[in-house]
Amino acid sequence: MNMNYTAGELAFRDEVRAFLEEKLPADIAAKVNGFRRLSKEDHLRWQKILCKQGWYATHWPEEYGGVKWTPVQKHIWDEESCRYGAPRSIPFGVNMVAPVIIRFGNEEQKQKYLPRILSGEDWWCQGYSEPGAGSDLASLKTRAVREGDHYIVNGQKTWTTLGQYANMIFCLVRTNTEVKKQEGISFLLIDMNTPGITVRPIITLDGEHEVNEVFFQDVKVPVENLVGEEDKGWTYAKFLLTYERTGLAGIGMSKAALSHLKQLASRRMKNGKPLIEDPSFSQRIARVEIDLTAAAISNLRIIASVEGGGVPGAESSMLKVKGTEIRQSINDLARRAIGPYALPFLEEEMELDYDGEFLSDKDAAPLAAHYFNNRKLSIFGGSNEIQKNIVSKTILGL
Repeated sequence: MNMNYTAGELAFRDEVRAFLEEKLPADIAAKVNGFRRLSKEDHLRWQKILCKQGWYATHWPEEYGGVKWTPVQKHIWDEESCRYGAPRSIPFGVNMVAPVIIRFGNEEQKQKYLPRILSGEDWWCQGYSEPGAGSDLASLKTRAVREGDHYIVNGQKTWTTLGQYANMIFCLVRTNTEVKKQEGISFLLIDMNTPGITVRPIITLDGEHEVNEVFFQDVKVPVENLVGEEDKGWTYAKFLLTYERTGLAGIGMSKAALSHLKQLASRRMKNGKPLIEDPSFSQRIARVEIDLTAAAISNLRIIASVEGGGVPGAESSMLKVKGTEIRQSINDLARRAIGPYALPFLEEEMELDYDGEFLSDKDAAPLAAHYFNNRKLSIFGGSNEIQKNIVSKTILGL
């Protein structure tokens, strides 16, 4: 394939850059570029700007409010938005449940939920993992028993990202215990305000309330909230996970993080010289940059192969493995550059407008938190070990 952008693609890149320079709020970009925490309001403010431009739902058909971009244009958008410090879209609504509804849902579900995702009226979270059912997701035990025109749901989900903000959750539930475990799962859309749902926070290593446990006790869910066919949810789950895993590769984020790492290493001193001039450290940077370049080329090759509207298969697992390893390597090098200043730090230092005393170096708190938070990358979305098994079976035939 031709790895160079066409004249039209270069013109599109210029359009994206002009938009970001004009419309991206400076305070939000400062938070993203400084690895500070973003609020729900920050995400929704940027979402409204993108929706007004018509650039929010890049994976959707135009008839539902999407934008007709080629895979290469989507790649350009991702790379440039990361370079400018635009927030990543919270994926659970626009990039995860929406494609499932569009592909497998009925027309009533499309008309009800898709506009609410665009408007920000619905904030979605994901009900997949459970205690004892993470990478082995098909072992999930949350039950949904049909009683008349409702399902009665009982069970528990865990690692539910940003569930404290969500008013909707898409869930995998077991509706049949008499068949092979993958064949007895259904895909339900559940209102988080339904009686019987409890959300309990899990505080992560970086001190953040990002993930949660969600408990279901005799929760009544209308049968009309079933997506597709009963007991066919595993098919829909696998379809959704290809989007999640491809996004986790984070090529644009890695390029932005690598640029920040080089700037950081240029400011840090070792033996009277900038750290970036240290042979050992510069060799580490060069190694991860080579890996990132190779991953970016692979990403372009894969997205070009689905230009006609297909969905990546096991290739998404390849991108997930290598992409998350690269992101973690860059985080590790940034932590090494900061050195002992990374800990301890005040949690308040994660706020952009914090005007108190810095207990650590001003760069250290966000970089340390980022390092700890991103240790999860090689686990969620299907652990990298599981992804390697998928690649070996599907591509290598082992």
